[in-house]
Amino acid sequence: HLATSLPLPSEREHLRPRIDLVVFMIDIKTKYSLKNVETSLARVDASFFLGKVCFLVTGVGRVNACSIETNAICKLGESYCSPVLFCELELEGIRVATAQRLLRMLQICAGHIPGVSALSFVSLMRNSDYD
Repeated sequence: HLATSLPLPSEREHLRPRIDLVVFMIDIKTKYSLKNVETSLARVDASFFLGKVCFLVTGVGRVNACSIETNAICKLGESYCSPVLFCELELEGIRVATAQRLLRMLQICAGHIPGVSALSFVSLMRNSDYD
């Protein structure tokens, strides 16, 4: 399910499936995108930041068109203890690899991978960031 911002509409809430992973998409070409994510973050239950939130940054292939500093986005990920994925959606290979990575993260967050929890997965990702 996709939403342009949070909170999610309350109508039909009883029909909404369980939310296993929240992916905040940030278009690096527009500052509004980051502001929208920052506003929406306040509406996410704190328990989701234990491995069930990530930031997906798009448009990174066009460095000269960037309106947002990548450091600001990395600091956002650090502040919320959530991984940051950078991708260029216009390149099919990167788009497919990113989709596979997100799907694997979703499988872990939904509890479909035995022996790996969302929290342990995120801690593994964070440790590899500093290597």
